[in-house]
Amino acid sequence: MKLSRIFLASVLALTACGTADTATTPAPGASGALTPIKLQLQWFYQAQFAGYIAAVDQGFYREQGLDVTLLEGGVDIVPQTVLAQGKADYAIAWVPKALASREQGAGITDVGQIFARSGTYQVAWKDSGITKAADLKGKKVGNWGFGNEFELFAGMTKAGLDPGEDVTLVQQQFDMQALLKKEIDAAQAMSYNEYAQLLEAKNPATGKLYTAGDFAIIDWKTEGSSMLQDAVWANTQKLDDPAYQQQTVTFLTATIKGWAFCRDNPEKCRDLVVAKGSKLGRSHQLWQMNEVSKLVWPAAAGGIGTIDEAAWKQTVEISQTTRNQTGDTVLTRAPEGLAYTNDYIKQAIEQAKAAGVDVDGSGFQPATVTLTEGGA
Repeated sequence: MKLSRIFLASVLALTACGTADTATTPAPGASGALTPIKLQLQWFYQAQFAGYIAAVDQGFYREQGLDVTLLEGGVDIVPQTVLAQGKADYAIAWVPKALASREQGAGITDVGQIFARSGTYQVAWKDSGITKAADLKGKKVGNWGFGNEFELFAGMTKAGLDPGEDVTLVQQQFDMQALLKKEIDAAQAMSYNEYAQLLEAKNPATGKLYTAGDFAIIDWKTEGSSMLQDAVWANTQKLDDPAYQQQTVTFLTATIKGWAFCRDNPEKCRDLVVAKGSKLGRSHQLWQMNEVSKLVWPAAAGGIGTIDEAAWKQTVEISQTTRNQTGDTVLTRAPEGLAYTNDYIKQAIEQAKAAGVDVDGSGFQPATVTLTEGGA
């Protein structure tokens, strides 16, 4: 078995990256100066990363002695590869993608599972009759590839479908135009992004925006094939360095403060993201902020960023057993070495709690966000 061909191209660079820089990291603020830190994001600036943007803007990282620079992601940027090559100090990446990179040689460790749950949907028109994975049989099914398709394949496999035989897979752009034009029967969407794009589009038959009632959602959490997504990854070799360990705790402490701030101040964080240069509009970003908070809060048992063992095992099992359209799996074996640890996030949670931060968010109540045409 080997990696899916769609994803393989995104990790090949690891074979030439050599060993990561393991130079000793100075303790944050040890000499009164701020320690420069680079955080590689997984995608373009949007509310998916609002907690990190807020932690920079509100000075939470600086309070911890860190001068954090956010590195914007994009189609051709693989965060875990950037981290493994020593070009960033930490990176944000989905767990199955990062585990695939680890199997290819990337020395990275999940030190903070910020998203406690998955936000991936497969969306179809309401009148299509598609309400669950089994209904995709014989349909044109869109997906983005690049490692984003694992939950879709897992859901189809669990429903008894062969992704290579029972559906027509279509390479989908990172928008919903193919579904809106009815070129495909079901489209991949994130709850916080592409799904909102549907509700921001105008129905030509009515002249009004589409509503949730026009669509049917397959939620992989309901189907039992969801996988862990946005996590903070650290350099495994550098975690042997006590200074990098301390830096990781302080970085996570400030990150927790950033996400708690956005939970309690969604409109302010919306504004921060828009000011950062996001191409998406204000109503879209407020929707995204609200939906992202649902993935973070309430936090997993133990507090924000704690890696839930059952969710981790499910992600690994799916990665090892689910085959794509060519018969390949995400992983060929169980992750080896220090794939994840709760050691640093636990310390960060205690420090955040001591500072008066609500690290559980048990009382979080999502808002009702009204979208406008085009997300403006």
